[in-house]
Amino acid sequence: MNDLTNAVRERYAEAARRVTQGAAATCGCGTGENVCCDPISSDLYGDADAAAVPDTALQASLGCGNPTALAQLNPGETVLDLGSGGGIDVILSARRVGPTGKAYGLDMTDEMLALAEDNTRKAGIANVEFLKGEIERVPLPDNSVDVIISNCVINLSADKDRVLAEAFRVLKPNGRLAVSDVVFRGHIPPDVQRSLELWVGCIAGALTEDEYRDKLAAAGFTDVDLETTRVYDVEDAREFLAQSGLDADVLAPLVTGKVTSAFVRAQKPAGCCGPTCCA
Repeated sequence: MNDLTNAVRERYAEAARRVTQGAAATCGCGTGENVCCDPISSDLYGDADAAAVPDTALQASLGCGNPTALAQLNPGETVLDLGSGGGIDVILSARRVGPTGKAYGLDMTDEMLALAEDNTRKAGIANVEFLKGEIERVPLPDNSVDVIISNCVINLSADKDRVLAEAFRVLKPNGRLAVSDVVFRGHIPPDVQRSLELWVGCIAGALTEDEYRDKLAAAGFTDVDLETTRVYDVEDAREFLAQSGLDADVLAPLVTGKVTSAFVRAQKPAGCCGPTCCA
C-alpha cells in the first residue's frame, strides 16, 4: 500500500508542478506526456463553473465528474472534499454554501495544497481551509461536516473500507456523501486490475457497482444510490489503455462499456454514531 500511496502522491505532485510552471496537467487522473488526451477528465465543468474559478484550478482538475453540480449544497453547510487537488471543487463548494458555510479540502500532496491555496487567493474566497492528510485518516473530529464530496479519488485508495468508515465518522447525523468516482460494470481483465499505472490513473482501483453499495452499507450508510454519468466506449478505452503500456488493441474490446463515471450518494442516519449502531 505504501508503494501505491507514493506513486499516487508523485503523479499528482507532478501535475501540480506542471500547472504551476504554466503547462496544463493532462486531462486525466494520471499525468502522462500528452496533454488533454484522457477521456476520463474531459469536459467536466460547464462555462459558469469554469468562469467561477482561476484558470490554474481548472487546469489542475484531474477528476471524473463534477460533484458540486450534482450535490445539493445549502447555505451555511460545512463541506469536506476528499482529495481536493488544485482546489476547484472546494472553491465551487465554498461559493455554494456562502459566507456562513465552510469548505474543507483534504490532500496529501504538498504541491497540490500549495496550488490550491494560491487558487483560493486568486478566487477571493475566505470560507475555505485546506488540510494535509490522507483520506484514510481524516484530520477532523467526529460529526463535524454536513456533506462529503470527492472527485475520482476514493478509487485510488487501497483501503476503501477505511476511507468510507472515516467519511461516516466525520459526517454529522443526517450528513450526506456525494462523490464522483469511476465504477466498473462487470468483469474487468486481471491485467487491467493489476496495473499500478492504471490504478494511479483512476481506473484499475475502481469498485464494481455492487462492491460500492456493499462497502457503503458496511460503513453504516443508508439511502445508497449510484447514478451513471458516463459510459466509456472502445475508443475511450484505447486512449486510457495506451497510457498503461498494455496492449490496447487486445484489451479495449474487453473493457469498453465496463468503465463508467458515476455519482455516488449515501446518507448517515439521524442519531447514528457508528457503523453498527443502526443495524
